[in-house]
Amino acid sequence: MSETVFTYAAPALKFGRGASRELGYDLSTWGARRVLLVTDPGVAAVGHPATVAEGLAKHGLAVTTYDETHVEPTDASLTHAVEFARAEGPFDAVVAVGGGSSIDTAKAVALLVTNPGELMDYINAPVGNARAPEHALLPLVAVPTTTGTGSESTTICVMDVLALKVKTGISHPALRPRLAVVDPDLSATQPPGVTAAAGMDILCHALESYTARWYADFDAKSPEQRVPYCGANPIADLWSERALGLLAGAFRSAVREGGMAPEVAEQMAMAATFAGLGFGNAGVHIPHANAYPIAGRVRDFRPAGYPAGEPIVPHGIAVALTAPEAFRFTYDAAPDRHLRAARLLDPAADGSGPDVLPRTLATLMHDIGLPNGLGEVGYGEADVDDLVAGAVQQQRLLATAPKPVTEDDLAGIIGSSLRHWAD
Repeated sequence: MSETVFTYAAPALKFGRGASRELGYDLSTWGARRVLLVTDPGVAAVGHPATVAEGLAKHGLAVTTYDETHVEPTDASLTHAVEFARAEGPFDAVVAVGGGSSIDTAKAVALLVTNPGELMDYINAPVGNARAPEHALLPLVAVPTTTGTGSESTTICVMDVLALKVKTGISHPALRPRLAVVDPDLSATQPPGVTAAAGMDILCHALESYTARWYADFDAKSPEQRVPYCGANPIADLWSERALGLLAGAFRSAVREGGMAPEVAEQMAMAATFAGLGFGNAGVHIPHANAYPIAGRVRDFRPAGYPAGEPIVPHGIAVALTAPEAFRFTYDAAPDRHLRAARLLDPAADGSGPDVLPRTLATLMHDIGLPNGLGEVGYGEADVDDLVAGAVQQQRLLATAPKPVTEDDLAGIIGSSLRHWAD
């Protein structure tokens, strides 16, 4: 029997320039008195967390700041944050000010300060034990300072498990923030390289949720079997289409301008919000599954705009690197959707067939200065099998693809993604 039900959920949302200055009032209405603010050193240096903390203090809230979030969190960095919170608490709420790394770190803290056990107990199977929370999490407010990750809307906390060299996560509806505060003034200051990477994450969130397996094509589930990612559906489609249209008008300008003009910053923040509201329910698929090992097995790639102390393939870049070939592969499952997505992203995209969306994506990637395929971040043909082995572990994501995906299919997608355009 086929599924007849889809679900939709989202955090409360406050959007607009200056919205982050209202947090003190918002938290005071919850009865909060002690707040843990989670951020990272780079964002802290810009001053946004201090401004938020000052606003909280003006409403009588005591604020403790944790500013050691690791960009692209690891199991070790999340454990460090949890131990800090357990030692400094109790707290009544958590406020994350930063990119997806800070928000995901705050999700782990909100979970583990109120629930027993350790991080690995809650990490998705087969890496972890996929334990469900027993107690309510601390209320979480997510204040993104980048435009892309969508973590402020989702039920997922992503991390690298260092010993296994794999990126995985925790997925449970309880991880969704209670309130998302999107203030374009905060993201307007992000470096161009971060804008490019995070913007590709927005784009792939919208494209993957829009091309995901239709919710009614899954087998019917009982209520207790339902998961946040239910497949493409009419409501998620609206958000994804609107996000693609906003990116068509703003993305290239956002990267070229560096410091974004206010109207461009607002469009990018809106696109990120809309894409998050779409994929946070429909789900993502092949590009995100491939991104986990691409990021987790990095050797010596150090992109501009990110901390220089260690190699990193930022999440948005890792997702984008196999996206053109992934959508070439999925084209025949939903040709009309792939073509519509290409023309939403670039109204001038012409032609038909499986090359239209990959060509549109590759052109955009070239224009905003992304690496030209996996080869430019340090991978070669000899790495394909290893990357496939990491991607195939992400069955939760691959199940959302619009057609079955085998290891051979993944090898073809990854192997064809070593280079996307001629120099």
